[in-house]
Amino acid sequence: MQYTFDWNLVLSGERLDWIVQGVITTCQLSGLSLVLAMLLGTLIAVMRLSGVRPFVWFSVAFTEFFRNTPLLVQIFFWYFGSDAVLPDAVNQWLYKQNFEFAAGVISLTVYTAAFIAEEIRSGIFSIPRTQLEASRACGLSFMQAMSYVVLPQAFRIIVPPLISQALNLFKNSSLCMTIGVMELTYMARQIESYTFHGFEAFTVSTLIYLCISLMVSLLINLYNTHFLRTIKY
Repeated sequence: MQYTFDWNLVLSGERLDWIVQGVITTCQLSGLSLVLAMLLGTLIAVMRLSGVRPFVWFSVAFTEFFRNTPLLVQIFFWYFGSDAVLPDAVNQWLYKQNFEFAAGVISLTVYTAAFIAEEIRSGIFSIPRTQLEASRACGLSFMQAMSYVVLPQAFRIIVPPLISQALNLFKNSSLCMTIGVMELTYMARQIESYTFHGFEAFTVSTLIYLCISLMVSLLINLYNTHFLRTIKY
């Protein structure tokens, strides 16, 4: 039997609403996870450079563990095993909310934070250590020197790799369909189940991912061009 393409099944009516809702959920999932990953990654990077041994050991263990284990395994861990590691009050609150969405956010946050922490640490290393020493000599604490002097300069340098991490997070969010988060890939799979037109459904979702990825890549190129021009002049 010859396959008949029918794009209207995906691009009209209720199915189009599913696609739109999937894009919205994907953006919400990725955006919230990125903000939390930036905060956590910055904290982990600063802890590793603090010189306080318990903080250093914890930050090293955090980055090595989460960078070297598959994201899908981590998603299943937080979804099926959160009862064992999170307080009962937190678990009860999560179950009252959208537990699948929360588990996805936690998984993406800790996984991406491990990579962001290393990007931030490399950015800090690119700043002359004399600036940190001079800040301390002026009476600033280690945290104040990091917050007001070192980190602002480091972030300016590592914007391109941070945008790349944001792009990776956006694409990795598709794995959250495995625990029932109704993001874009989940919706495409649902359309395929209802209509048996998987080619059209996944073609549309693939093009959406591609368009967003290309826009992010364009931002990276524009920033690199602007940054190089600023250095030159």
